Amino acid sequence: MTGNVSTVSYIGAIILFILSLGGLSNPESSRRGNLYGMIGMTIAVLATIFGPRVSMAGVPWIIAAMLVGACIGIYAARTVQMTQMPELVALMHSLVGLAAVLVGLASYIDHSVVLFGAEKSIHEIEIYIGILIGAVTFSGSLIAFGKLNGKIGGSPMLLPGRHWLNLTGLLVVIWFGCAFLNAESIADGMMPLFVMTAVALLFGIHMVMAIGGADMPVVVSMLNSYSGWAAAATGFMLSNDLLIVTGALVGSSGAILSYIMCKAMNRSFISVIAGGFGTGSGKPAATGGALVPAGEVTSISSVDTAELLREAKSVIIVPGYGMAVAQAQHTVFEITKVLRDRGVNIRFGIHPVAGRMPGHMNVLLAEAKVPYDIVMEMDELNDDFPKTDVAMVIGANDIVNPAAQDDPNSPIAGMPVLEVWKAKTSIVMKRSMASGYAGVDNPLFYKENNRMLFGDAKKMLNEVLTALKA
Repeated sequence: MTGNVSTVSYIGAIILFILSLGGLSNPESSRRGNLYGMIGMTIAVLATIFGPRVSMAGVPWIIAAMLVGACIGIYAARTVQMTQMPELVALMHSLVGLAAVLVGLASYIDHSVVLFGAEKSIHEIEIYIGILIGAVTFSGSLIAFGKLNGKIGGSPMLLPGRHWLNLTGLLVVIWFGCAFLNAESIADGMMPLFVMTAVALLFGIHMVMAIGGADMPVVVSMLNSYSGWAAAATGFMLSNDLLIVTGALVGSSGAILSYIMCKAMNRSFISVIAGGFGTGSGKPAATGGALVPAGEVTSISSVDTAELLREAKSVIIVPGYGMAVAQAQHTVFEITKVLRDRGVNIRFGIHPVAGRMPGHMNVLLAEAKVPYDIVMEMDELNDDFPKTDVAMVIGANDIVNPAAQDDPNSPIAGMPVLEVWKAKTSIVMKRSMASGYAGVDNPLFYKENNRMLFGDAKKMLNEVLTALKA
């Protein structure tokens, strides 16, 4: 393949990637967006393998590596549950970071490329920054993976003087960066490069360990952005325009999504990075003067829940991570079909940070074949709760907490939430009275119009479905 054909192929792949992002912005066009992305990546890979920069002697090795990776990817796609998608995404981000580190090291010790003067300095800066971003992404994503799958606790690890530690690490990185650029030989430059890599790895661990469980959806989005910038840095190191553009697309879209999610939580991006919000232990966090919920909890049976749904004319279902853990989305769809056949106006309310990753609930509901047109965002539904007969919360907690509006001392004060308590009756499905991922008590449970349906979500929903069909 000539250089011109390779360049045209890259341009075509870039266009397809942009169309892919556009398609993924809407559930109805998401399949088409995925298809565009797959076609674009196929073109990009083939144009790279058979392009002028890869010798034919290396093609068998590349194909062998691709086959190994494809087998791992197919196995993961067939075995990973939807509840495990957040940690799988975090693990994928770590691989992008690791690739950036390895490519950077290989580019630095590559004797076939001889550069001088300003060109040499620019190339070394690209290598240094690329390895820095890649190392932070790699270690931070591994910690996020551990937190999301429960191997590492969700409570934030707040070291004394942690901000000073981060500042010290930054100064060390800058100092050794100067030493790296002034190194007279590759051997002299390896020591500052390894020191910076070690500091970057520690920084990634420290940064994510300090972030509380409630902020993990933002962390996943943030690491997605980091992986994009790591890919872009790799593109600069390899002088690959396609990788630069693709990395910039991923990095910028991840940054925009992180901003949107921070806004949905009424938090700044800096406050998320600073950490400390959410225990992830199911126990109340330090409330700092927040009001303690008062009143009595009223429980309800699955039969009575079915009766309320049967008599309702308007129902809004708010899914959360508990629904994902119980794998109850298919039963929810069956209940939805029964109620719609009875003429009930049923809709789903999705909070931007519901679940453990952006779009988690949307993906679960799409998997269960819930129609796109009844899955709506928080802002589209909040005004409709006063006109709703039953608001049913399945495994959600913090995103329906009225303390966000009523208690200025609450850790989640000001966070936009789904106002389910304004419905005629709200039903909250939970295993117990434990607080949510943020570790904040929920006054919703004690409101007069609220009912608690305790038990495993899938089991209780199956009972509700049976009662509805009786």
